[in-house]
Amino acid sequence: MTQERTTILFFELFSGLPRQGPGDAASTLRALALVPGIGPESHVLDLGCGTGLQTRVLAQNSPARFVAVDNHPPFVDLLNREAQRLGIADRLEARVGDMERLDFAPGSFDLIWCEGAISIMGVEAALRDWRRLLVPGGHMAVTEVCWRKAHPPPECAAFWAREYPAIRDVPTLLAVIEKCGYETVNHFTLPPSSWWDDYYRPLQQNVTEFRNRHREEADAQQLADDVQREVDVWHAYAEFYGYEFFVMRTR
Repeated sequence: MTQERTTILFFELFSGLPRQGPGDAASTLRALALVPGIGPESHVLDLGCGTGLQTRVLAQNSPARFVAVDNHPPFVDLLNREAQRLGIADRLEARVGDMERLDFAPGSFDLIWCEGAISIMGVEAALRDWRRLLVPGGHMAVTEVCWRKAHPPPECAAFWAREYPAIRDVPTLLAVIEKCGYETVNHFTLPPSSWWDDYYRPLQQNVTEFRNRHREEADAQQLADDVQREVDVWHAYAEFYGYEFFVMRTR
């Protein structure tokens, strides 16, 4: 399967989802409440925003100005349409861009947000690179998948060794945050509902429909198998891993 074919099938399978990864509005707002001083003159950057459900939650609960960046144009178009529909387009602009090649001026933002996407660039690389975009004492809020228990069962460990070998536990990531020049304001684990309600449940329906549309295409069926495997591993071993929300500020 070519990279182009893989990308087309991937975005077809994940189309129409409320979110492109685990998350929920209550957790977004809980993290936002940990960031002081966000007002009408504040500037917020949401990286890897996807269709921007969390961006809309932030903009509807904060007077700040938002720029949201994603590399998939249909997601960006959808977010801009939603901003217009909600009457917040004067404060929320979505742009097509690459989180690894950001051309904003240094010190452009008071807060950088990234739910479920920092792993694309790598935690250390992202924290070091994005720091230049923050004002002195600026904040960053990110979610990252973490081990919740030591010694996961072999099947669970093998899945993550294949899918994301960089997965670590919370204490290790707290040390990484400090090493990269931040102090942690607070952190908390996303609830199981943040994986299921707006992500795995609708994704499960997408997998079924995707299989039916591509019955005779082995590469599409393999992709569906891989995604189904992810859901199955979560059902079996969710107690061993989860997403952690980290809120930090520059030192």
